[in-house]
Amino acid sequence: MISKINIEEKDYRLESYDYLLDPSLIASKPSAIRHESRLMIVRNSVLEEDCLTNKFTKNLLDEFREGDLVVVNNTKVMKARLKVELENGTLVELLVLERSHECVWLCLAKPAKKLKINRKIILKSPSAQDIKLMVNGVDEETGGRFIKFPENITDLNSMNDLLDKYGEIPLPPYIKNTEEESFHENSYQTEYATNPGAVAAPTAGLHLSKSLISNLKKKGVIILPITLHVGYGTFKPIDQEDLRNLQLHKEWVSVNKEVVEEIKKIKKTDRRIIAIGTTSVRALESCYSQEINDYIPIAKYVDLVIKPGYKFKVVDGLLTNFHLPKSSLLLLVSAMIGRERLLDLYKKAIKEKFRFFSYGDAMYISPDSLLKKKNRFRL
Repeated sequence: MISKINIEEKDYRLESYDYLLDPSLIASKPSAIRHESRLMIVRNSVLEEDCLTNKFTKNLLDEFREGDLVVVNNTKVMKARLKVELENGTLVELLVLERSHECVWLCLAKPAKKLKINRKIILKSPSAQDIKLMVNGVDEETGGRFIKFPENITDLNSMNDLLDKYGEIPLPPYIKNTEEESFHENSYQTEYATNPGAVAAPTAGLHLSKSLISNLKKKGVIILPITLHVGYGTFKPIDQEDLRNLQLHKEWVSVNKEVVEEIKKIKKTDRRIIAIGTTSVRALESCYSQEINDYIPIAKYVDLVIKPGYKFKVVDGLLTNFHLPKSSLLLLVSAMIGRERLLDLYKKAIKEKFRFFSYGDAMYISPDSLLKKKNRFRL
């Protein structure tokens, strides 16, 4: 009993999600062919080998069954990184996160201390005219700045148009950018990215090539999109040691009626629901309403935290990347297969030189490997 309590205690301590990684295993560019990145397949360790490490993402074709529902996140990464100039010529970098109100948008800033309230800044581009912006306020939660843009920049479409002219793709800091900007404009988007609004890619989807998607559909796999605009909640470092009351920044989620109806059908059968990426997991789990004990379409901001102890209501399996230490994404995957097992799998991945993070290799958590599979949620 004591050992079980100790394990549960560790599950809610941030330090329990740390691991050592050789920096050479951090991928700075993706596989030349999307579906040829390496794939670790996690199995039910009680019945068979703990995992397979000799596969590629194209082998997902053998893992998914006819009638399975594969859910992808169709968000599109905006060119959300902006370089602005103060009136004295000092350069500051902005990362546009989300709209606050009217034409005011929340942005992370580096260095933020340069941006005092009411300070004027200038947005420049070699191919477009200068735009004057103004610092409207400070956000206590993120440490970011509320920036007033031109009066017509009041939604994601108008902001995306502006960013296409003035911005850059916001690559994570651990990606050493040795390629042309146009390279990342393609490689840091999924093949099905159609809905602008993200400031980081839903990276598990980067492994799905057009040919793999086509072959899955030919097999009878159902592929449907949801939208979660990846924002601050996904990549914000966790800054509290006790994870019991962890909260995440809200992100916009849309799960439409077609997806919900398919979920309801599948839950009455032995077909499975496979999420492509942790963002798809959070979106799908958010469409279950505890109040009415049913699945409902949603279009709203969501701050769902999934950590050990969470009972999954929708998702049966997951394709995901190898994530940063002490990240909320590690908590989510640990909720599926257990923290200790996940860290053991990461040790194996490091030993076998899998590539880590956004442009890295993938892990497929098969439905039979989920904790307490026999108690899977049914209405």
